[in-house]
Amino acid sequence: MKRLLIYGGTFNPIHRAHLHLAREFQKRINAQKVILIPARIPPHKEAPNLASGEDRYQMCCLAAKEESGFEVSDMELVREGPSYTSDTLEQISREHPDCELFFVTGEDMFLTLLTWHDSQKILKNATICGAPRSRSGLFRMRAYAEKLKNYGGKTLIEDISYLPISSTMVREALQKGENIRKLVPDSVADYIEKHSLYQERKHESYTL
Repeated sequence: MKRLLIYGGTFNPIHRAHLHLAREFQKRINAQKVILIPARIPPHKEAPNLASGEDRYQMCCLAAKEESGFEVSDMELVREGPSYTSDTLEQISREHPDCELFFVTGEDMFLTLLTWHDSQKILKNATICGAPRSRSGLFRMRAYAEKLKNYGGKTLIEDISYLPISSTMVREALQKGENIRKLVPDSVADYIEKHSLYQERKHESYTL
């Protein structure tokens, strides 16, 4: 049975740590394909300074071109309402009945999975993959994985080296006029520059 690795997120913008995590899980589970899925409306977190769905989709496409076996889906961008992972995994499961699905997430989101919309459907349709981003994270994630097992969930926790990069860090660097090429692929940096994304400078106010 073929294996698909699903990685959803706001990708605002996509950066090197996203790609590193997906690439490592791709190797460890021998996934034939990695599908990046930018969210239309993220239901689990605030998304300040959110670029348009089209811009985030195009940046994901540029990043995916540099990776073997990576592709991008706009299924959440064209779906009305919040981008629920349960709906996404159910759709992919229907479209790829001959494939085993693996859904990758970071530490923070993994540890809240049972609070997600229709979490039982998520656990039914995919093995949940996660990696820690803190020293205590591995222990906490493995403990939470045992809890998910009680709900019929399958998990894969891997101690993957963490790249200290976030989308917030990229946006803040741009607002300060700093070079972001160590944080995002060159093609993504070029796209951000060409379309002037995230570059509203913060102005200090002075009292005279």
